[in-house]
Amino acid sequence: MAKSIQIISTKKLSGVHKQELQKAGLELIEADFIQTENKPFEIKDLNDNLIFTSQNAVHSVLAVSNQEELKTKNVFCVGLKTKILLSESGFNVVAYTGYASDLAEIITLIYGKESFTFFSGNLRRETLPKALKEAEVKFNEIQVYETSLTPQKIKTPANAILFFSPSGVESYLKENTIKKETCFCIGETTAEALHKITKNIIIADQPTVEDVIEDVLQEYK
Repeated sequence: MAKSIQIISTKKLSGVHKQELQKAGLELIEADFIQTENKPFEIKDLNDNLIFTSQNAVHSVLAVSNQEELKTKNVFCVGLKTKILLSESGFNVVAYTGYASDLAEIITLIYGKESFTFFSGNLRRETLPKALKEAEVKFNEIQVYETSLTPQKIKTPANAILFFSPSGVESYLKENTIKKETCFCIGETTAEALHKITKNIIIADQPTVEDVIEDVLQEYK
């Protein structure tokens, strides 16, 4: 009997995604390598437009009571899930992209004269703030959530590892090494965090968990 394929996921997957992997005969080991929590913050000095680059930031903002002023503003965001969450919560999303670098381009090229408030986390990438600064776009930043690394040792040898953020990569590497495993990454930024470590990287077409799972199923069917 062929040895089963072992997949490590660096975040806990939904029931649906687990079933898909199990149906394909793949064994799953999952653990959350990062944790995020809302951080208390003040809504003040708001600019005309809002920027969200993650669902975590949206959840944190939705947890505060005085959202009315926020909902009168135009919103720019990264990620389809982030966009859906904002739209369903009554925000007016003007533009969304898969990556922060693309959003930076849209803002600097088309909306450069406008002003922005960026709701961020403590481990956010420099991509967006740097691009806005360079293009002299007026913006400020309010930190609304915190990400902490929760590394752990995985003792089972695996064929593949699923990564969903650069922080997840960093956390995994604190206690584990990557040898021959195929690394499935949700996007370019996550893959970049692995570039000095391995060449065995498969990047999802769209930065969603679904697309990562699809790639895994394609690879091992």
